[in-house]
Amino acid sequence: MMNRINKKGTSWLRVSLLISLSLLGFSCSAQDQAEVRRPNILIVLADDLGYSDLGCYGGEIETPVLDSLAAEGLRYSNFYNDGRCWPSRASLMTGYYAQQVAMDPVYGHDWPQWTRLLPHYLGARGYQNYLSGKWHLHHGPNQKEHSGFDRSYRLADHDRFFNPKGHCLDDVQLPAVDLSEGYYATVEIADRAISFLQEHSDYYPEDPFMLYLAFTAPHFPLHALPEDMARYDGKYDEGWDVLQERRHQRATKLGLTQGKAAVRRPEITASWSVSEERLRTELHPGEIGRAVAWDSLTAEQKRFQADKMEAHAAMVDRMDRELGRVLEQLELMGERDDTIVIFLSDNGATAEQMIRGDETAFGANPGTAESFLALGPGWSTAANSPLSLHKHWTHEGGIASPLIVNWPAGIRAAGEIRSEPTHIVDIVPTALDLADAFADDDWDGMAAPEFPGRSLVESFASEPDWEDRALFFSHSGSRGLRLGDWKAVMRRNNDQIWELYHIAEDRGETNDLAKARPELLDRLVAIWEAKHKEYKEDGLRGRDPDAEVVRIHKNW
Repeated sequence: MMNRINKKGTSWLRVSLLISLSLLGFSCSAQDQAEVRRPNILIVLADDLGYSDLGCYGGEIETPVLDSLAAEGLRYSNFYNDGRCWPSRASLMTGYYAQQVAMDPVYGHDWPQWTRLLPHYLGARGYQNYLSGKWHLHHGPNQKEHSGFDRSYRLADHDRFFNPKGHCLDDVQLPAVDLSEGYYATVEIADRAISFLQEHSDYYPEDPFMLYLAFTAPHFPLHALPEDMARYDGKYDEGWDVLQERRHQRATKLGLTQGKAAVRRPEITASWSVSEERLRTELHPGEIGRAVAWDSLTAEQKRFQADKMEAHAAMVDRMDRELGRVLEQLELMGERDDTIVIFLSDNGATAEQMIRGDETAFGANPGTAESFLALGPGWSTAANSPLSLHKHWTHEGGIASPLIVNWPAGIRAAGEIRSEPTHIVDIVPTALDLADAFADDDWDGMAAPEFPGRSLVESFASEPDWEDRALFFSHSGSRGLRLGDWKAVMRRNNDQIWELYHIAEDRGETNDLAKARPELLDRLVAIWEAKHKEYKEDGLRGRDPDAEVVRIHKNW
């Protein structure tokens, strides 16, 4: 199958369905082809979710909705993202690596001239396109010439779950929310999505739809509903070291990972995090900034840190519940069987500790609107267990995500795991394959590159064999390349030292084989350098190559 989907006008999915009909004795006439139904597409994106935060990925947090989707669908154990919010969202919506569309780093305030987003392709095939949640990209989601959504609710304030100051309906600013209104972002995002679905059922019942449900949970600040936190009271009193090992054991038993769990790294911190002194004096005396041994903490620190993890768990729990309400709406519409659900995260759990938004009232309890707290490196290590490091890094903990795909009418391989390495750039080719859509090669006189991703539809029936495929990673000085079972990775601020891991047997990246296999490492680094050059050229095409890199605004 060609990388630019459907140049010949027929998708891999349609071909496979027609072959199945033929084998069952049905006619494969032109009429049959016309009647193959294009599914609705529901893309659900979590924000800063740890690899093992879900029950079906080894976690203890109650996520029955997602666990059920996994049990009746597919889990991908080696699925990757771009390691941070906006790069991953750029890849998810465009089908290209963030570097190719000038989103990592950010060159100017617009996409390259040749760029089109997913709703542009789907809209041409009769899909209605909806967004509810976090956008964090160029332009408004409803701008037809750039984004192409038909309806959108955009939460532009990522610092407040209870009282956002910035949110928009169809790109029109809504009033700031007061704390007295009972607003909670995760619930509101689901409410808006449900309203769009109800409207779709009323006005476009014959059209397929794509809903991009982009939750902000469990991104900092740790804001959680009291009733959700109550379900986790005392759950994390044993600390992050115990939690990391328990999740590692469960993930291994589930067949999701191999080898030892990652080593906790107290010497590695996010350089942009506030100092430990500021954490203690401006946030809470129980706050700490490093992933030290749990047993080294004071009783006060243990109590405060356990409360933070309770808030994180409550946020994940609530996201699962709200997704359940959206799925119930699909059931009411009679569309659940014909809707493919694709669930993923933009990056792993985060170790960064920041003071933003309304800051934090000193000593404020985790979960409350008066607090502005982040998960921190100790719990992030456990949330990403058994993987190494955190969001922003290109080690596994930063770039590996759960991927759950569920489609009652189209996937029969219930409960199976796919271990072939896949990437967030695969989502657009998959959606185009499902929609029998096509992507033209030329926009406004400027040719678009081949999609670097591949349609995942082939994997719905069985494990694909893509051993020759190289996956590229780059963010803020961290670099990585995965080829088959091997991965080369460089950590930022580490003297340009590349590491080498046999990921198939060492998912925790505990045994650096760079000195033992120098020729292999050189080969992987050469591939990374070639792709880096190619993708930078794509991102600068049609621009001044000497243009200043513009920092992306936090509320995009």
